Amino acid sequence: MAEMRAFLAAVADRAADPDGGADPAGAARRARVRTAVLLEGLSDLAAVEALAAARGRDLAAEGVAAVPMGGAMNVGRYAALLGPTGLGLRLAGLCDRNERGWYERGFARAGAPGDGIFGCAADLEDELVRALGPARIEEVFRAEGDLPAWRTFERQPAQRDRTPEQRLRRFLGTRKGRKIRYGRLLVEALDPAAVPAPLDGLFRYLGPGPAAHC
Repeated sequence: MAEMRAFLAAVADRAADPDGGADPAGAARRARVRTAVLLEGLSDLAAVEALAAARGRDLAAEGVAAVPMGGAMNVGRYAALLGPTGLGLRLAGLCDRNERGWYERGFARAGAPGDGIFGCAADLEDELVRALGPARIEEVFRAEGDLPAWRTFERQPAQRDRTPEQRLRRFLGTRKGRKIRYGRLLVEALDPAAVPAPLDGLFRYLGPGPAAHC
């Protein structure tokens, strides 16, 4: 949706330059945004978009803006801009365990309730690895042509004392763009009954969509 893209661009501009960036208020009205989901980065965005597609949902059409912030430390700025003290949008968020404090403080200062924050056990990759298991993830690697690279990586001396799950999480972060790519692919590989609790909780918080297939 062009209106949602324009809104997200205006938000990023204002967040980068609070005194001179584009005002996102008009773009928010045109896109009919009512909820902003604050995400740490692009891999989380890829996962959220993949789950929305699997469940037959069009978040933009529902007035839900999934906003990648470029790091959890930016949550205070985005929450103030978009939440009750700013544009008046309902806020939700998905974060790593170690970053939850940033979210809670940012939401509180923006006048937003903390019940919309969904924290992962460690991070989203950890949640997806545990939900799928090493064997299923290797099937995804094989389909994507990454199995040889994975085999080489797991034989490295530095990986010997790590669990298979720890190796998989490390592998996903070893090449630029890999976490983003697999954020989508691993969600697409999930059994509908095995969606990690933080992701599922976030979608429940957003309310029912027009269909639910995952």
